[in-house]
Amino acid sequence: MTTPTGAFDAHHPPSVEQVEDCVHCGFCLPACPTYALWGKEADSPRGRIYLMNLGLEGRISIDDSFTRHFDTCLGCMACVTACPSGVQYDQLIEATRSQVERHTSRTIGDRLFRYLLFSLFPYPGRLRFAALNLWVYQKLGLQALLRSTGILNWIPARLRALASVAPPVALKSLFRELPARIPAAGKPRRTVALVLGCVQRTFFSDVNDATARVLSAEGCDVIVPQTQGCCGALMVHAGLEGEAVSMAKRFVDAFDRVDVDAIVTNAAGCGSTIKEYGHLLRDEPAYAARATALANKCRDISEVLADLTPQAPRHPLRMAIAYHDACHLQHAQQVTEQPRRVLATIPDLEVREIPEAGLCCGSAGIYNLVEPNAADALGRRKLKNILTTGVDAVISSNPGCLLQLQAKSERPIPMFHLVELVDASIRNRPLAH
Repeated sequence: MTTPTGAFDAHHPPSVEQVEDCVHCGFCLPACPTYALWGKEADSPRGRIYLMNLGLEGRISIDDSFTRHFDTCLGCMACVTACPSGVQYDQLIEATRSQVERHTSRTIGDRLFRYLLFSLFPYPGRLRFAALNLWVYQKLGLQALLRSTGILNWIPARLRALASVAPPVALKSLFRELPARIPAAGKPRRTVALVLGCVQRTFFSDVNDATARVLSAEGCDVIVPQTQGCCGALMVHAGLEGEAVSMAKRFVDAFDRVDVDAIVTNAAGCGSTIKEYGHLLRDEPAYAARATALANKCRDISEVLADLTPQAPRHPLRMAIAYHDACHLQHAQQVTEQPRRVLATIPDLEVREIPEAGLCCGSAGIYNLVEPNAADALGRRKLKNILTTGVDAVISSNPGCLLQLQAKSERPIPMFHLVELVDASIRNRPLAH
C-alpha cells in the first residue's frame, strides 16, 4: 500500500500525470453544461482539475465545498471531446468521485435518497416490482390527478423529479423476457450477445425487442445471456467503486460463457462503462484480462448496424426527426457518425440537427434526480433547441435521455429509440407508442 496523496487516500487517487496534462487553455468552458449555466470557474472542467491538483498537494481537504463542485459535474464528457490536449477527464472525475464517496459526510436525507436510488435502479427484479406499483398508481388515475392539481409542487424537489420522469407502464410488456437465442433471418453473418440493461428491460422492453428483431433481420444470431445483471454503470458514474467492481465481475461471468463476435448495447451509459471494464477491473487478477477482452467486443447497436451492409429491405418513413446525441455515446464513446449513417438507410426520413447538440440534456445517470434544479434548466434548454427544428419526433440512443426529455416537454412530442425507427422501416409498420 502506498502512502496517501494529499487529501486523497492511497487507493487510486486522481493521477498527477493526467492532472498535469491540462494546460488550462479554456476550450472546455463552452462545452461544459454547468459552466454554461453558472459561468463559475470552479464548476468547469479545468476548474475541477485545479481543485484535484490542490487536493493532491494537500492544500485543500475533501470538505462540503470540494464535494459540491464534483457533485454538480454531470460527467457528460463533453470536455473530453473539446480538449485539444487529450486530458482524460473521464478517469479523473471517476477517481475523484470515488475518493469523495469514501471521505465525504453527507446529510441523512442525501444518504437515504441515494440509498433508495442505488437499491432500486441497478436491480431489474426490484425495479419491476416498483414499476408494477407505478402501473397501479397510473391506472387509478392518481398520477394524472396529482399532476393536474399541482400537489407535486409541494413535495421536495428530488421526489418531484423522481415523479416527473416516471414513464407510462405497459403491464403486458413489464415481465416479458427475450429468449436465450434469436436465430438470424437467412444465412448468419455474425453472432452477437445482447445487453438488456436495467431501466431498459423494465421500462423500454420494446426497445430490446426491436433491437433483437433488427439484428436478426440483418443476419445476426442473437444470444441473450439469461444470468446477466446490472453492468454497474450507475455505480461507476456516482463513485461507488466497490459496488461497481462487484457488478462488473458478475457481468463478465455472465458474458464469458458465450462465444460471440460482438456484445451489443442499446443504452449509451451502459456501453461507455462496459468499454472501460479493463480499467475498472485492473486490480482483479482473475478478471482484468477477461474484462479487457469483453470491453473490446462491446459495440453500440448503431456501430453494429453501420458496419453491416443492409440486407433487410427498408420501407419509407415519411417524417422529419431530430437526432439527440446521448452524451455517453457522442463524448464518452466518440460515436456520432454511425447513428446518422444508420438513419440514412431509411427512405424518406429527414434528419435535422439540434442546435447546441453537444450540450447535455441533464439526464446523466441519476443527475436529474439528485441535482433537479440544474437538470431542469438543461432539460428545458435542450427541449427549446429541439422545438426550433420543427420535427415530428425526437430520436435518441439512451433511455435516460428519453425519460428526461419526455419529463421536460410541455406539449406531446413523440420520442423513440433509434433502433425502433429501423425496426419499423424493416417491418413496414407505423411507429407507435
